[in-house]
Amino acid sequence: MSVFQQTLSNLLSPDRIFIMTLKPSRHNIISPLVEGKEYILVNILSGNADIISHQEYQILTSAPNNDYPSEFIEKGYVVVPEKEDLDYRLKYIEFLEEREDEEVQLFFVPTYKCNFTCSYCYQSEYPQIQQRFSREITDAFFRFISEKFAHRKKYITLFGGEPLLISPEYKNNMAWFIEQAREHKIDIAIVTNGFNLQEYLPLLEPEFVREIQITLDGTADVHNKRRRLKNNAPTFAAIVENIDACLDKNLSVNLRMVVDKENITDLPALADFAIARGWTDHPLFKTQIGRNYELHYCQNGQSLLFNRISLYEELLRLIKTHPQITQFHKPAFSVMKFLQENGKLPGALFDACPACKSEWAMDFTGSIYSCTATVGKPGEKLGTFYPEITLDDEKIKIWQQRDVQHIEECRDCNLQLICGGGCGSIAFNANQKILSPDCRPIDSLNSLGAKAYILPEN
Repeated sequence: MSVFQQTLSNLLSPDRIFIMTLKPSRHNIISPLVEGKEYILVNILSGNADIISHQEYQILTSAPNNDYPSEFIEKGYVVVPEKEDLDYRLKYIEFLEEREDEEVQLFFVPTYKCNFTCSYCYQSEYPQIQQRFSREITDAFFRFISEKFAHRKKYITLFGGEPLLISPEYKNNMAWFIEQAREHKIDIAIVTNGFNLQEYLPLLEPEFVREIQITLDGTADVHNKRRRLKNNAPTFAAIVENIDACLDKNLSVNLRMVVDKENITDLPALADFAIARGWTDHPLFKTQIGRNYELHYCQNGQSLLFNRISLYEELLRLIKTHPQITQFHKPAFSVMKFLQENGKLPGALFDACPACKSEWAMDFTGSIYSCTATVGKPGEKLGTFYPEITLDDEKIKIWQQRDVQHIEECRDCNLQLICGGGCGSIAFNANQKILSPDCRPIDSLNSLGAKAYILPEN
């Protein structure tokens, strides 16, 4: 038996547990449901969640003489701190090992140009680049990823700008890129505004296209106000036709609605539209809600933006009034949707930021970045794959270290194993430090989610 195994055995022995002091777990997250009456108690480390009464809440937080109910101990809400610390370390090691085997998502930006002019584009202030997407860049990209990620399962996501532009030269180069992905047996996904999809459908087959993410910001009038062509022409009708065409071809569609205070009240109408169109009944159709927020640059006024809590408060209000929304989209509300659908909690999240670990981003200039939030942003480049391979190992190392154990503010936070430290790019923008937190209001989101899915009458 190793020293580690012997230590574990000693800590888990009944005699030792009996003489150790019991304390409430430092990973308990307690959120009010009905103030003064009921709470939802979540502990990701032990994998348990329960609705508790106010009396049980008082016992858990201030039991006289450590007189805790046995159920609290069995479910890991009350623990021997030394044993809990060991459990934590074991799960952290497991997390690191599993992350090494995760599939890598490789974003590629063939252009930062776009045929749309969206009211909230965060790339609008990026510098103009004269260099063009070419076969030479494509060939260098595939050589690089074949060597750098030779032993990792991987797929490519085309990103922009708008990756599906249709000038003859550009389209020929994109066709070559898609052909190279097929030859290298690497699946692709596409993030597109959806307007030119019909032009590319002959090149796209379900066998190697994971999904196509398309954005509709509401029904026709609302969407066309926010997402129009550079010549001010509307885009809604063409996008709808292209979504139909994708689903008819059995291409998976991930429909995104980017929301702020200008358009969120149109969510019920968009849900009704998608339901009537038959999209929500299609097994290859799914949705996501994207919060409009100021990542780097944002054309919309701050007064239109939701913070995380106010967005989910509004989503809960809309769902209560328009329950058909959940047929179109079920908001995550932290871990509450997962709990309701699976009957259990997800695993501990020691790191919410995939940058330089299971996600990289590259572009048509031959530059390498950490993720989609940093790709193309001045000062964020981590290296090049063309015309030569260069890597800033020191910067990359910092991104790869980022998790709740390396962010000082996260180490003693009871929300850490759901929050995971948040987004590294947002944290850097706010604090000028990668190893800093982008805090998520997990306790409040749990409360809202429990009201939506666990106790919907509240």
